[in-house]
Amino acid sequence: MKRILLALALTGLVGAVMAADAPLLPVTKAPVDVAVYIISPGDGASAGQEFTVRFGLKGMGVAPAGVVKERTGHHHLLVDVRELPPAGQPIPKDDNHLHFGGGQTEATLKLKPGTHTLQLELGDENHIPFDPPLVSKRITIHVK
Repeated sequence: MKRILLALALTGLVGAVMAADAPLLPVTKAPVDVAVYIISPGDGASAGQEFTVRFGLKGMGVAPAGVVKERTGHHHLLVDVRELPPAGQPIPKDDNHLHFGGGQTEATLKLKPGTHTLQLELGDENHIPFDPPLVSKRITIHVK
């Protein structure tokens, strides 16, 4: 067994094998008539290093994390994230995956100067993405 793990580690496959073994959690089916969107700033906008992002949601309600209520979820803001978090796993919580489990519908961000992308993803009461994922269009902003 040790030789197999060593061989996998040397080929870079150990992470892939361990990720494949990670248990999937129950996933909430997404209603078909839902739209998640960023109200502001607009795509291509310029902003100062501190600015407010307003979240939009149509066809569902917002509820805090931990609250089980049909047709509700809460926002996660993905900053400079190229790939959506994996299905069946909680959305990570780090500098690029911002959680708004209190049911917030806007947030003030502080970003370094440069070009950044923003995208919303709705999570269920356990921070698990819906199936299929309920996401906004990814926008680009330019921070001065």
